[in-house]
Amino acid sequence: MVRDGEVVQVDPGVEVVAKKKTQTVARSWILMDCTGEGEVLDVDKYAIMHRVHIHARDLRILDPLLSYPSTILGREKAIVLNLEHIKAIITAEEVLLRDPTDENVIPVVEELHRRLPPVNVIRQGQVNIKEYPGGQNDMEASVEDESPFEFRALEVALEAICSFLAARTTELESAAYPALDDLTSKISSRNLDRVRKLKSAMTRLTARVQKVRDELEQLLDDDDDMADLYLSRKLAGASSPVSGSGAANWFSASPTIGSKISRASRASVATLFVDENDVEELEMLLEAYFMQIDGTFNRLTTVRDKVDFFFSVCLLIVGSL
Repeated sequence: MVRDGEVVQVDPGVEVVAKKKTQTVARSWILMDCTGEGEVLDVDKYAIMHRVHIHARDLRILDPLLSYPSTILGREKAIVLNLEHIKAIITAEEVLLRDPTDENVIPVVEELHRRLPPVNVIRQGQVNIKEYPGGQNDMEASVEDESPFEFRALEVALEAICSFLAARTTELESAAYPALDDLTSKISSRNLDRVRKLKSAMTRLTARVQKVRDELEQLLDDDDDMADLYLSRKLAGASSPVSGSGAANWFSASPTIGSKISRASRASVATLFVDENDVEELEMLLEAYFMQIDGTFNRLTTVRDKVDFFFSVCLLIVGSL
């Protein structure tokens, strides 16, 4: 058995491959803080667990080598999020994203960098307006976003996965209708095989879309689960004014909560401590993306039903010949 760091006397090619594999495993996370800046972490799973205070079973959900359904879990100090290729851990002040060099994850990293900076950073001009595709209007829209840090990060992930699955659906739709036209014009083994492959691809994509849809629906049906995702509120409760100067120190260190205090005309800090069962803000966020993924699911179901019908009819015709 070879220990870490031990050089094995084999041909150079094998040694190089081993090094590359080790580097890939070690650098599989990117940390993005509340300013939107990213840093690749060279740490093991135990360091990740200690940093975000989650158990090994929660981290296992994000293992790309294991097959887990789409999941959004609220823990005491973190949100564990597994949505297809988007595997992340969100806290009240930072995001840990797995496999940041994956071609499907890179756009998510870029969007997090653009949208995570808090309101007060944008107002102070610390964010380059060129990073906002919509220019001044886009930046002003971000300024008006008063959502907690964890919700901004969660929205980026939801938006990305909904857009990704919608794009895959559009691709299959674009391929399905011409294939059906060809099949109805001429029933041949080639056209049947083409439609059969599309049918299988639609079945697989429908299952993936349904997993995301079902997870959002289950979350929306449970107020307690939604309340668990309010990380900033839980952190604020733990650092309430009754605990002394700890609260003041925490507020000054938290751009999200700090900006909310200033925006409320420096009203009483108690205004931040709303009913812990109030989940309206998150419910509206989840509902918007549930409607989007539900629309994608309905589109897929409609096309798949047409493909199933024509494919079955053509098989019957072939069988009767």
